[in-house]
Amino acid sequence: MLKQTAIACMLLASLSACKQTSQPVTPTSAVQSHEDFRTYSAKTFFDTTSISGSAFSPDGKKILVNSDESGIFNLYEIDVKTSVKSQLTQSPDSTYALQYFPNDNRLLFTRDNNGNERFHVFVRHEDGNVQDLTPGKDVRARFIGFASGGEAFYVLSNKRDQKFMDLYRFDATTYESALIYQNDKNLSVERVSDTDRYIALVNAQGNKDSDLFLLDLKTPDAKPVEVSNVPYQANFSSSAFSKGDKYLYYGTDAHGEFYQNWRYNIATGEHSRYVATDWDIQFLYFSDTNRYRVVGVNEDSSIKVTVTDLKQQKDIQLPKLPAGSIRGVNFSEDEKLMAFYLNSDTSPSNLFVWEVGSDSVKQLTSTLSKKINPEHLVKSSIARFKSFDGLEVPGVLYKPKQATPTNKVPAMIYVHGGPGGQSKTGYSARVQHLVNQGYAIFAVNNRGSSGYGKTFFHLDDKKHGEDDLQDIVWGKKYLQELDWIDPERIGIMGGSYGGYMTAAALAFEPEEFKVGINVFGVTNWVRTLESIPPWWEAYKKSIYEELGDPAVDGERLRRISPLFHAQKITKPLMVVQGANDPRVLQVESDELVEAVRSNNVPVEYVLFEDEGHGFSKKENRIEASQAYLDFLKKHL
Repeated sequence: MLKQTAIACMLLASLSACKQTSQPVTPTSAVQSHEDFRTYSAKTFFDTTSISGSAFSPDGKKILVNSDESGIFNLYEIDVKTSVKSQLTQSPDSTYALQYFPNDNRLLFTRDNNGNERFHVFVRHEDGNVQDLTPGKDVRARFIGFASGGEAFYVLSNKRDQKFMDLYRFDATTYESALIYQNDKNLSVERVSDTDRYIALVNAQGNKDSDLFLLDLKTPDAKPVEVSNVPYQANFSSSAFSKGDKYLYYGTDAHGEFYQNWRYNIATGEHSRYVATDWDIQFLYFSDTNRYRVVGVNEDSSIKVTVTDLKQQKDIQLPKLPAGSIRGVNFSEDEKLMAFYLNSDTSPSNLFVWEVGSDSVKQLTSTLSKKINPEHLVKSSIARFKSFDGLEVPGVLYKPKQATPTNKVPAMIYVHGGPGGQSKTGYSARVQHLVNQGYAIFAVNNRGSSGYGKTFFHLDDKKHGEDDLQDIVWGKKYLQELDWIDPERIGIMGGSYGGYMTAAALAFEPEEFKVGINVFGVTNWVRTLESIPPWWEAYKKSIYEELGDPAVDGERLRRISPLFHAQKITKPLMVVQGANDPRVLQVESDELVEAVRSNNVPVEYVLFEDEGHGFSKKENRIEASQAYLDFLKKHL
């Protein structure tokens, strides 16, 4: 996703090292034995189930999740006592859970159409019937939350004008909707307060500056009150309202390099620092009664979550768990139960439920394929290197079990999406598949990445394909110094912005990388910036400040666009694209493939007709991962 104004919304497993072998390992898509180590196929890796969502039913007996165990994300209920999972939807389009209604077993969910990102909000009635609450071919909608008491809920929708997300209040019984905030100034509505009186709004002034406002819905003709209170550029975003609306909690980088959390007293206008560390506070929220606070800190490419009992003023201590980091914390209505996920490099997310304060914790899912021995998976490490100008650049490094000084392995530099994204630790079937097959992966967090302070974050502004690309080149130089990597067999891959960086590397540094895998990457920045989806209108200024305005910076954008320099690409290229991608249009990939093929360079093109900006269907993820492996076996 293109970088927006705010910095976007883990304890690792400790596994004994498998015995190493000095014999070369031939990558294969079949399971292959090497003493006590095995390789696994893409299909086996994606036998693993992806699962998310942890909303309790009103009685606390079930948890609502979305799972792709059928091959496509659909809704399931998991019985807290028995761990039995029941499928609730059977949609051909990926379906994602929102939450139950507060007073019954109806539930809300969202889905788009084959990846087109025009998400609608749906209700599933207790009899299983499904109703689209936000119909319309061009409508995009987003659920905000329930009103206090549960008699209504709030939804953002662009049905009035595709560029503007207005706020609607839906009656929870009749589903009749009323417009309560018409977004003529194109602010971003972030949340509604506990008493339904206030809304928090953000105005994106640029990629270094966003202003936070509070609007009183109960006062006629009230104007938004600015909460952001510094006379210089800084980013602000809302985190939560307190129970009873005494405070608005907000995140900001106004007081240092990293995002801190502050609170604003709505009655007095007083600001006070609330939670701050030497890393970004990525999120902060409360349980329904405000007894428990959940804070996520983005610490050196891992998310560390702390849950605090505010009644006792101390962090809660969980019972002994498998190694990993917690995610997705939610509480039952009576706050006696806490649901959460545990995830690590070597273990995909599994859902747990804990009886708060007790020794009783239960694992409700087992998502890793039963064919995979977790000791055959690889734990990452954080590596750092000095770039061309002396800047220290971090990255997440995966060393294959096969790698030794006498059995040097090929490597791929992996570039995250964005600009402004970040590669983090945690389980990835795509990464673990390639590492398992004997390819080192170095996920470089080049300048411009999130998580390492606002100075680092802005170092790539209007320097894409230049300074950030040099970080990638110097990341390759770092790999070449490792005695277990073959210095002559290093490629590059990535998706979205990472796909752009792949194509840019092959075009602008044509002798550095042996191969490139471009997954829905931008190739023509002028066209991409001119075709920004209408619902991103509120962030257009920040996108232009980050990348450039095509009407003003067209010459520079053409200079950094690989499509206009495709004649320089001489190394084998793979391109993977979703036909319904609204961010990076299919034509971006079509034209690059045609141009590079005209150089008599090997190009492989994989196009998914039923996907968008990311591949949600399991069979497509398997096909893509197998294609990556086959391409690398052939060319690297």
